[in-house]
Amino acid sequence: MRFRYTAYDAARHGRRERFQELERIFNILLLKTGGEVDTALDWVQRLGDEHGWFDENYGFADFKHDLLDRGRVAFVQGGGLQLTGQGELRLRREALERIFGALAAGQAEGDHRTRSDGGSGEDLGELRAFEYGDALERIAWTESLVPALARRQPGTSGLELREDDLTVRECERHTGCATVLLIDVSHSMVLYGEDRMMPAREVALALLELVTTRYRKDTLDLVLFGDRAERVPLPKIPYIQAGPYHTNTKAGLRLAQEILRNRRHVNKQIFMITDGKPSAIDRDGQIYKNPFGLDEEIVHRTLDEAMACRRAGITVTTFMVAKDPVLVGFVEEFTKLNHGRAYYTGTGKLGQTLFVDYLRNRRSLI
Repeated sequence: MRFRYTAYDAARHGRRERFQELERIFNILLLKTGGEVDTALDWVQRLGDEHGWFDENYGFADFKHDLLDRGRVAFVQGGGLQLTGQGELRLRREALERIFGALAAGQAEGDHRTRSDGGSGEDLGELRAFEYGDALERIAWTESLVPALARRQPGTSGLELREDDLTVRECERHTGCATVLLIDVSHSMVLYGEDRMMPAREVALALLELVTTRYRKDTLDLVLFGDRAERVPLPKIPYIQAGPYHTNTKAGLRLAQEILRNRRHVNKQIFMITDGKPSAIDRDGQIYKNPFGLDEEIVHRTLDEAMACRRAGITVTTFMVAKDPVLVGFVEEFTKLNHGRAYYTGTGKLGQTLFVDYLRNRRSLI
């Protein structure tokens, strides 16, 4: 093996560090702008000029050049810039790192485990008696031989191993899970001085990265719901936007169930991110809307989906990113009917809370 040593280049090292710092800011701004590269770069330049991020050694033009040179962005027809596949990958990875960094700092915690038999998993260092059906590779042979050795008579060479001598190692299994992430894209998600779409994009990107890199037997699908519901390809996550829509929660839940019906996983769940009460449903081929208060017909038909999910074995976890008393009342009733879970996270702890719930409810002991 050969090693090549070169002189330490302080200027080059400093340039790389400066790029990495600015790229993290740039990626956060991309989440804010819905993946609009040129707008995010304008913000980087404006903020950099205001806060002194650039100097004669590394200016805004250098940062833009490095983004292009490293393949994070590319020119499109007409002269604008767009994210490349590599740029989207960086966006996902950084979203996941931010959320897990917050978890490591203790901003959200907890775990839930259920008992089941079969399979293999992570050794917990605990032993229990062998039971019929346990996998042979889980037998702790050293510990299992102790009773047999204690019974052996002096001077004999045989060894009698009985079934009740056997012990097995307790393991933890991560069960495969099919998840539909259901995101409200109604107009209120970007009203009232708070952008609720940015944390929704971030958590969707981070969840996609987690499933892609760590839980490859899991599936993730994305459904957006406004006046209607739409299944969106996962690569489009950075670019999802709210629109001039009402909140057709029923349509979103219905489409999510259709997707999960075709999944073979035992564990199926819907994660719903919303900031408002249901205000629209499909009726006779038209969209019936009523944004004022709780419309009895809209509410009852949406609650029907809670029961339908429950009958299908689908748990719905609702993450409320706005503390609307009318929304809270509806979600409490919905959650009661579905036997699901509900959290008021605001926008600050959406990612941490959702990830704790995801990890908690896909783990089991074997």
